[in-house]
Parts: sequence; C-alpha cells; structure tokens
Amino acid sequence: MSGSAEHDDGLKDELIELTAELCRIPGAPGFEQQVVAWLAERMRSYADELQVDGMGNLYALRQGAADGPSLMISAHSDEIGGVVRAIEPGGFLRFNKLGGVLDALLVARKVMVGGHLGVVGIKAGHAQTDEERSRVLAYTKLYIDVGADSEAEVREMGIRIGDPVTYVNDIQRFTNSDRFCGKAIDNRLGCVVLLELLKSLEGVQLAGDLHAVVTVQEEVGLRGAHVAGYRVYPSCCIVVDTMPCGDTPDMGADQVLPVGIGQGPVFRLVSRGDVTHHGMKRLLIETAEAEEIPYQLVVHDRSTTDASAIHLQREGIPTGIVTIPRRYSHTPVELADANDMLHTLRLLQALAGRIGELEGYLGFLP
Repeated sequence: MSGSAEHDDGLKDELIELTAELCRIPGAPGFEQQVVAWLAERMRSYADELQVDGMGNLYALRQGAADGPSLMISAHSDEIGGVVRAIEPGGFLRFNKLGGVLDALLVARKVMVGGHLGVVGIKAGHAQTDEERSRVLAYTKLYIDVGADSEAEVREMGIRIGDPVTYVNDIQRFTNSDRFCGKAIDNRLGCVVLLELLKSLEGVQLAGDLHAVVTVQEEVGLRGAHVAGYRVYPSCCIVVDTMPCGDTPDMGADQVLPVGIGQGPVFRLVSRGDVTHHGMKRLLIETAEAEEIPYQLVVHDRSTTDASAIHLQREGIPTGIVTIPRRYSHTPVELADANDMLHTLRLLQALAGRIGELEGYLGFLP
C-alpha cells in the first residue's frame, strides 16, 4: 500500500493542512456542530449515504456487497474545553471544565468564548507572593477576560451562561516539517484520517459495508459512541483516536508508557473499560505486518476510548483500537508526527480491503 516518497510527502502535507484547518474550528463536548458540518461537507462526495443523528454523530456509509460483513471505523470530533458558568458585574466570566482540562495549564491562555476572544486572567506576577507564584490555582478560582467592562457589555456581545470555551492555538509545523503541534489534535487527527480514507476508497468495490462514523462527546463520557454503536451495530469496529506518549524526559518510556511518535500507530490492547477482542488484535497485527506498516503494542489502563462504549452495545461488537501517538496530551500544544497519520491511513485502507475476510476473526472460541 506504500507509495513513492514524493507521493507520501505530498499526502503528509495534505494531512497536516487538513488537520490545521479542522483544529482551528472550536468543538467542545456538546458543541461540535461546526466540526461535524465541516466533515459532513467533505465526506458527502465520497459516501453513498450520509446522515447526522439528533445527538450530532455523523455517519458516512460506503455500501459493499449485500451479503458481506460490515466494518465500522470511528473517530471522535470533540476537544476538551469549558462552559461559561457565571458572568460577573465587572464583565469577567467564571467557567466549568468539559473533559480533562488541566488546571495548571489554564492561566494566561487565549480562549474562544462563544466566538469571542478571551484570556484566562491571572494576578500580576509583581503582586504575587512567593507562595502564590508556586501554587496551581483550581479552575474555580480563575476567570476569563473578554475585554468587557460590565455584565451588560458581555451580554451585548451575545455571550450567555452555557456558552462553550475552547483553547486558541493554531497548528504550527516544526523545522522537522513532519511534526506539528497545537490544540485539538486529540482527536481531529482521527477525523482527518477517516476523511482521507473515504476519499482514497472512491471507486473501490468493497466486500461489505464500511461505516465511517464521527462521534461526539467522547471527552465527557463516550456519550456519542454509545448511540453510534447501538445504531450501526456492525460486524466489528475499529476506533481511531490519539494517545499519550512516553518518549519525553519526564515520562521514562520503559517504565511508564512504551510509546513514541514517528514509530507507527499504536494498538491499545487493554484500556480503562475494555480488553481488545483477541480476533481484532490478530487482524490488526496480521494486516500491519502483511503491509509492512510499523506498529506499537501497549497496555494502558489510565485512559479510555470510544471502544469502551461501542464493544458493549446490543450483543457485543468485536472492537479494536488504533491510536495515533501524541505528546503533551490534553494541552494546547499537543504534538504529533504526520508519518503516524500516514501509516494509520495505510492500515485502514488495508483493513477496508479485507472486509470480506472479517468473519474469520470475529468468533470467540479458538
């Protein structure tokens, strides 16, 4: 499935450019409408059917042979963020968190509040005591400044209690142009790979139905995945997400998390909430090795993915997890490598080509 080096470089550029465009769109949990609309507009050309359910999940179907098994490949669209809790008389906003936002990374950050620029304020350093300078403030003690002088002015801007809050930090590339960082890499990478997969399969006859699904509200309890898994109920599912790396000086990969960027997609075999179906594990490994795609294996039970919800639907759905490694998880500067996106895409293309063989991997007994 590998192409020429020149073709791969062009495809990596395209993947990064699409990621930058999609990451720029705010999409806190429950507020993914613009992200889903962007994806729906681009997926429509490559799908036989395209639907969005009442919750916001996006379903793009490529129809295959009527008597073949079905494969669902999903990626979540939301990013960590917040929501306006209160508007103070002086025009400052108080907020709650949506998802795994780290308190230590909130102060002095640019944010978007209901379409308006804001900053998370902090007491001037010159006025802080030594104890204050070393203390991490809980988000309940923080506030957002949107440049207003009164509650009335905030309301004139159209900001209301319940409006979403997201980081502002566009994707930028490093001197090593395969690597890039910014906000919302978790999991806009998976969404872009899913889009590119559909595009690459245009005109390809599949041996069974392929359901490309974009879920919502993963960061607040895998909520969209519960609905999507029940609705589609495929023969099996592959969840595409990102995951933390252990290849930085503060992690110690051998002891904490033996995962590194640039080394291929990661097959998560045990997460918090699921153990990968043994047949799906075999399918992923055999496919990667047959296609000479580098991959990493990991057991990581300190986080979860949509697989934890999808595999429990109805009578059970055999599910595997393919994650794209990222550094600095749940920060505004998540860092990834386009080679991992490319290898993930190649893997999914190969899996789509094997839909007709899926039945041999789905049973439980040896």
